[in-house]
Amino acid sequence: MPKMKSHSSSKKRFKITGTGKVKRNKAYKSHILTKKSTKRKRNLRKATTASSANEAIIKNMIPYK
Repeated sequence: MPKMKSHSSSKKRFKITGTGKVKRNKAYKSHILTKKSTKRKRNLRKATTASSANEAIIKNMIPYK
C-alpha cells in the first residue's frame, strides 16, 4: 500500500493537540486592521480549536500529523 499524500496547505495551518483535537489560528487578522479595535486584534492572536464538524475532514487531510 503506498503512502497517503498530505494536503499541503492543511499541513501549514493545523496542528493536532495531545488529546487529538485540531488547533487552528483565527481569521481576519491579515489586513484592514485600522478599523478593528485593539481588543479585537488581541483576541484574534490566540489559537482556537476547529469545530467538531470539520475535525474529521481535517484529520483525513493530514494523516501523518
